[in-house]
Amino acid sequence: MTPVFALATSLMWGLADFGGGLLTRRMPALTVVLVSQLLAVGALGAIVVATGGWSEAGPQLWYAVAAGVVGPAAMLAFYKALALGPMGVVSPVGALGSVAVPVGVGLVLGERPGLLQVAGIAVAVAGVVLASGPGLGGAPVQRQTLVLTLVAAFGFGSVMALIAEASHTTTGLFLALFVQRVCNVVVGGGALWASARRGAPALPEGGWATVRTSLPALAFVGLADVAANGTYSVAAHHGPVTIAAVLASLYPVVTALAARGVLSERLRTVQAAGAGLALVGTVLLATG
Repeated sequence: MTPVFALATSLMWGLADFGGGLLTRRMPALTVVLVSQLLAVGALGAIVVATGGWSEAGPQLWYAVAAGVVGPAAMLAFYKALALGPMGVVSPVGALGSVAVPVGVGLVLGERPGLLQVAGIAVAVAGVVLASGPGLGGAPVQRQTLVLTLVAAFGFGSVMALIAEASHTTTGLFLALFVQRVCNVVVGGGALWASARRGAPALPEGGWATVRTSLPALAFVGLADVAANGTYSVAAHHGPVTIAAVLASLYPVVTALAARGVLSERLRTVQAAGAGLALVGTVLLATG
């Protein structure tokens, strides 16, 4: 079941990133993050109440709190790096971080994938990097951009590792995701307030009317992100973290394919090759 849930994670993260990217063309990125997470908090709160998830409260929720603090900070560092440096360098390095940290944790905990799975990991990681469209030339990357990218990459991977430890039951998982999202809202709200204090716009040009008309799309982005965290936690608990992390990190392929299908964006040759390699790596991991 690990490959199934991990691939579902990639699908939902990829679609959430695609939807978030479209929304940020119409409104500030921080506003997209905050509103989508607020909607997710409302949905998760109702689920926690309905399932009696409060009974699962315990020390393990500190992992969810940490994930809720680290996640927005990583995303802000990622956006800043994208603004300062070449996206073709920032994007694949950021995606690779979501593989490296959980895989490292799995190896430290004693997981030892077989030879076929090791080959699958190598091929899939190469596919992720290529599918993100790495820049193969151009000006050197500034030190600040590189530092921000590495911070974001470590943050993305840390969130995956932390949320996998936040709960070991279904009802507890709902509670952990709720706590994580509440922390996301607190951190994101603070960042938006600070940004507005510096004069940056907190609302799109159309004001609240634009936000209201975008609520269905914002809800999709927030709930897809939540669902992806949940399916990743299930995948990590039912099989090797090393495999779950690699398969869950194929989301750049989904985002690229969604852009191709919806926006008619043409895949670069390197991206098409990356998608193919990611598929081959997935088959190797699933059969290994």
